[in-house]
Amino acid sequence: MSPRLPPASDVSLTHPDRLYWPDEGVTKQALADYYAAVWPFMAPYVVNRPLALLRLPDGIKSHQRFFQKHAWKGMNPHIEEIADPQDADGEKLLRIADFNGLVALVQSAVLEIHPWGVTTDDWERPDMITMDLDPGEDVAWSAVISAALELKARLEAHGLVAFVKTSGGKGLHVVTPLAPKAGWAEVKDFAHSLAESMSADAPEKYLATATKAKRSGHIYIDYLRNGRGNTAVAAYSTRARSGAPVSMPLDWADLNEVSGPAAFTLGNVPRRLETQPKDPWGNFFDAAVPLE
Repeated sequence: MSPRLPPASDVSLTHPDRLYWPDEGVTKQALADYYAAVWPFMAPYVVNRPLALLRLPDGIKSHQRFFQKHAWKGMNPHIEEIADPQDADGEKLLRIADFNGLVALVQSAVLEIHPWGVTTDDWERPDMITMDLDPGEDVAWSAVISAALELKARLEAHGLVAFVKTSGGKGLHVVTPLAPKAGWAEVKDFAHSLAESMSADAPEKYLATATKAKRSGHIYIDYLRNGRGNTAVAAYSTRARSGAPVSMPLDWADLNEVSGPAAFTLGNVPRRLETQPKDPWGNFFDAAVPLE
């Protein structure tokens, strides 16, 4: 990709040298700089979506962790409060509209960003499906890659397009863009049927129910990210884990070269984006078709 000028922000960071990932030496300023580098790629997946946010004011070594969907005291005005149309009198939800909003999240020690699979233009019709492949103990990374390729084949058999990213955690996310048409229930039912069919065809490998997710040797195909109000970590979001890993969009052709789910980090992703020939998710929304 050609280098772009990093976006400017008028949000000022207090204590820019505060350590968010102490072992890696990653400060608040470094997190803001990382997001400036990835912003052109990341924006479509975080802007104008309801967000759930993991805040760690004292960094990842602290026990203070807040998973927040609602406003907090002293919240920067670039983080917008919005009413859920189905809960007009309830607590307001949160969204960002631009890079200032993202820097405001950094200022508030948001170390993970988890959007809904919908934009606030069309709350009731999702524009993506996220399938989270969550390996149990003793599952080889190559088996997670195989599961992602199997999901891709099944999605393509339905006329849909599949994209892949690391979760930055333990597994992979297979993400499908949708032209907003089907409602939440239909989308979740479809995701459920995908997971069930994979586990029915290979019960020795795959599980579609969380109750058994702890069973070692299996990959849990988590379809529950696709219900209304459920979230999945955003493309390019950092994770509050050691190593400062990020959820990294990949080209399917590169998947076999990836060493593991935390291979991509705040430290190495900006350079990769500068040197890769194209954005692997560049045509994500162009590839969207409705779920019939």
